[in-house]
Amino acid sequence: MRDGPVVREKLRSRSVCPAGWWPDAVLLVALLALTVALANGHLFGWDRAVADWADTHRPPAAYWTARILNYLGQGTPLLLIALGLAGLVAWRTRSVRPVLPVLLTAALIYLTVAPLKILTARPAPSADVREPFLPPAQTLPLFQHDLPLSYARSYPSGHVTNTILWYGVLALLLAALLRTLGRSLPDGLVTLVRVLPPAVVFGTTTYLGWHWLTDSVAGLLLGLILDRLLHRVPWDDVPLPGRLGEWTRPALFREDRPELFGEGRTE
Repeated sequence: MRDGPVVREKLRSRSVCPAGWWPDAVLLVALLALTVALANGHLFGWDRAVADWADTHRPPAAYWTARILNYLGQGTPLLLIALGLAGLVAWRTRSVRPVLPVLLTAALIYLTVAPLKILTARPAPSADVREPFLPPAQTLPLFQHDLPLSYARSYPSGHVTNTILWYGVLALLLAALLRTLGRSLPDGLVTLVRVLPPAVVFGTTTYLGWHWLTDSVAGLLLGLILDRLLHRVPWDDVPLPGRLGEWTRPALFREDRPELFGEGRTE
């Protein structure tokens, strides 16, 4: 007697807060509206005013403090930390699933931030005092494709986007690691990990004159859009090759499927 066809459970996305796709649409519209406004020469006064204020309020102690704190948004170190933490969780859970959010996050950053920088071709605020030594008025507009790429990739701020995405992944992995130790990550600490580094990087990136204020806002909007996409992924239910065997077991979301973690069962 033949077994019937295997029926796969429908893959369902995880819930996000606020729920629904309308916040994503609002964020996307805001990002597009900001880009269109800058393309038409608007908001330059705000950018210039913030940059000029920062230039005149940057004593050495504040400069070096901001520069050190800005390392919180360095993409490569964050990637390596996330890979290390994912490897530790994977080893403790005997599952490859903790590595998946790290790989997708890196891919999303590579496929969005860099192309947008190339497309918009905007110089940084410091482009008038450093190479390519542009007139101040020329440092603000977008789409300056006549400039070398290394001098026209300020919009959006990759540091801000990096920070939002990577600290969300780190919070996810840290919570999973603590569960393997029989502990839980307090909600307040999750909020702190996800909010404080992006806020610090947003402020320091703008204060140091490495990005215009609107560059940082664009990086924030893009980061929130991608972060909501990442948090919808049901990592423990994503289909994986059968040859991985038991290494496809759930590893990240005990609260979604407690029966798969040995909970809620009777002998």
